[in-house]
Amino acid sequence: MKFLGNKAAVMPLMAITATLALGVPQAGAQGLFEMLFGGGIRHAPQGEFPPPPPKHKPKIPAGGGGVKISGPSYYTYKADRLVRIDFSALTAAPQPAAPQDAAFVPSATGAAFRDAIASLSDYELYAEPDIAKALIAYYSANPDFIWVSGTSLNSRAQDAVRVLGEAASYGLTPADYAVDVPAADSSTADAAARLKDLVRFEMALSARVLRYAHDAQNGRVEPNRMTGYYDFPAKPLDLQGALKTLAHTQEVRTYLESRHPQNPEYQALRVELEALQASAENEIVVDPKLLLKPGETSPELPKLLMLIARNLDDEMGGAYGEVLSRLATSEVYVPELVPVIKAVQQKAGMKGDGVIGPRTVASLAGTSKADRLLKVEVALEELRWLPSDLGSPRVFINQPAFTASYIDNGEEKLKTRVVVGRTTNQTAFFYDQIKQVDFHPYWGVPQSIIVNEMLPRLRSDPGYLDRAGYEVTDSRGNRIPSSAVNWGAYGANIPYSVRQQPSEANALGELKILFPNKHAIYMHDTPQKSFFKQDMRALSHGCVRLQDPRGMAAAVLGTSVDYIAEKLKHGHSTENVTRKIPVYVAYFTAWPDMSGKVEYFGDVYDRDSRLKQALDATEAVRSPSS
Repeated sequence: MKFLGNKAAVMPLMAITATLALGVPQAGAQGLFEMLFGGGIRHAPQGEFPPPPPKHKPKIPAGGGGVKISGPSYYTYKADRLVRIDFSALTAAPQPAAPQDAAFVPSATGAAFRDAIASLSDYELYAEPDIAKALIAYYSANPDFIWVSGTSLNSRAQDAVRVLGEAASYGLTPADYAVDVPAADSSTADAAARLKDLVRFEMALSARVLRYAHDAQNGRVEPNRMTGYYDFPAKPLDLQGALKTLAHTQEVRTYLESRHPQNPEYQALRVELEALQASAENEIVVDPKLLLKPGETSPELPKLLMLIARNLDDEMGGAYGEVLSRLATSEVYVPELVPVIKAVQQKAGMKGDGVIGPRTVASLAGTSKADRLLKVEVALEELRWLPSDLGSPRVFINQPAFTASYIDNGEEKLKTRVVVGRTTNQTAFFYDQIKQVDFHPYWGVPQSIIVNEMLPRLRSDPGYLDRAGYEVTDSRGNRIPSSAVNWGAYGANIPYSVRQQPSEANALGELKILFPNKHAIYMHDTPQKSFFKQDMRALSHGCVRLQDPRGMAAAVLGTSVDYIAEKLKHGHSTENVTRKIPVYVAYFTAWPDMSGKVEYFGDVYDRDSRLKQALDATEAVRSPSS
């Protein structure tokens, strides 16, 4: 990317400050705009530019009015249909149907296998298209059993069947990997019938083992097909290679379990899943959507008061024990109870406003067992989309938790509050690598914001960008006055770029941390510090605002906060990050802390239910399979 350097020191606070407190219309943050001026964005925080147009609507020329740039959408997930495996390539040819594997050495059961495959002509086995293809290719080049020795199942088969049967411990569905296991060998059994059962078992187990290996490594759904907000690279799996490995190892369990993510977070979620599966439902269940203000009435209130009273410590008991005892059965949220609720909220790290809402309920009653199970199963699925080794050092942003952490050598060196995209301007879920820190950055205004939010004002007041400290350039990079542009002539395709100069009121604050990606999302400072005091911080146009930007910049650059402060004294500049530091812009409503304790968060974008729909669609496709 091209960055503009050699600019003067930071501009003084300008008249634009007056605009910061004014609201702006919500708009999609995913435009077609190329990244501007040092990683300019398609997303931007809210409230950083002049107010919306006056109520009178100027006349809009034909062809240019009412055009909007919309963001990504969600799709109804459709799983790939299973195909019937065509065994004719194996059964029709007296010789291997594909060049025989050079490493293949037939065993004593090789001749029996070649005799047995004739019975596959009428066998109906369904699998995913890539698995069906890999199965035929492998057995064409390696015409022998993997799972059968003589007339019995071998130890490899026994281990594989056990692992597949334990799929629920990983949040997977055991029925997806079930196979009909032939009865133990009997000397009185018909030899031909026995061989037929064995070869069918062979093919079914290979197909289900490959499904398991794929699901463990990649997940059961293709996340990028769910929504444009998901962006994950492919994780190739050599299916034929997997069967070759399994044919030559006695460590079947080790191999299959190694397909799962190998990080402490995945293991902590598995432990939580096991505990939940063995636990009873919450003793006291409170409506998770309860909203109760002082003076209002609800039958849910006594339940909350009981939970508070049951968990009183000495300090809280001394201050509020008498009030709770006297009003334990009150369904009216009387003034005497307000200080109790405020104290409970503050103890839980929330703003003590005295309003009982979902976050207060969750802190006291937790979420139901069913909700927690779904969150953990969803989290396990989502972790399969990420690298098995998350890397160290790394930056981990968890959007539902509204936090960003710098983690190095298993230690959380920094944790800071963040602001993420509003529900109408959602932050994407992806991972990348941190490249550089920009000090006193320019803000390249995304085209979606120019079109959706600035253009209506510009049509009636073409010079307001000049007055507010923005620069306008044409397609050749020449700077021109905003007032000289006939903004009314354009719709969604505006041949001009707009950027905000560095200043105390710049939308990006004093620095930004870049990890170039097609969503043009990055971490940055903000002049709107008050947002960090709120519990629900889905308030931006999509980028990630940091409460402690200097601390995060120092962490990724491997330096001190004092060094960052000194850099900021010298105006606009950039500094490259010389280490490999992955950054995860993640979305987990269940996530373990560094001690392994799983915490639960609200589903701010309602993504868990959409993933559940995709998983259900996958199950619906798989359920008729044999």
